Amino acid sequence: MEQQTLAMAQEIDFSLLALFMRATFIVKIVMLMLIVASFWSWSIIIQKHIAFRKARTSADIFDRAFWSGEPLDELYDQMNGAPASAPERVFFAGMTEWRRSHREDGRLIPGAHPRIDRSMDVAISKEAENMNSGLSLLATVGSTAPFVGLFGTVWGIKTAFEDIALAQSTNLAVVAPGIAEALLATALGLLAAIPAVVFYNKLSADSDRILGGYEAFADEFSTILSRELDG
Repeated sequence: MEQQTLAMAQEIDFSLLALFMRATFIVKIVMLMLIVASFWSWSIIIQKHIAFRKARTSADIFDRAFWSGEPLDELYDQMNGAPASAPERVFFAGMTEWRRSHREDGRLIPGAHPRIDRSMDVAISKEAENMNSGLSLLATVGSTAPFVGLFGTVWGIKTAFEDIALAQSTNLAVVAPGIAEALLATALGLLAAIPAVVFYNKLSADSDRILGGYEAFADEFSTILSRELDG
């Protein structure tokens, strides 16, 4: 009897595709949701990695141009009203408010310095919103995917027990397929959650460093304009 049971178990296909195809409708839906979430997470991870690398490169290029000794008015005019990168947009916002704060006679309108600071803060806030977009999805996938997978596992085990009751047998050939199908949902949940959590933490730290660079530049630029105002 035991040899017959082992022979029956060996004939069962335990490949991932076979486990998915034998799963119940609910468990299949759970697995598909987790697979889609995993691919969506990886698309965001790759997109953010490329965007952050581009942002660091653009910041280095603009930093060299800003500190090259070229007059700031000429650097501003070269942008032709269309700054191409985030540091340029922060600089453009500050310089635009600086120019608007001059009267026709060349004198400054009172309160120019706070307005310039606010303009650059608004520009940085917009860049932060754009830079952090999508990271909340990684956090959501990382926190919920294991529980979604667990739901699929619980439902699959429930179905497996029902099959055991109908077959009135607890031999390996009856128990193993249902349990394996159920555990696949948990595996998919962890497969989606672990990269999402790891890269959410990394990308959040990268975003904070890049935004910190923008804020440091805004402070330095504000200091330069402050000396001009005092002069």
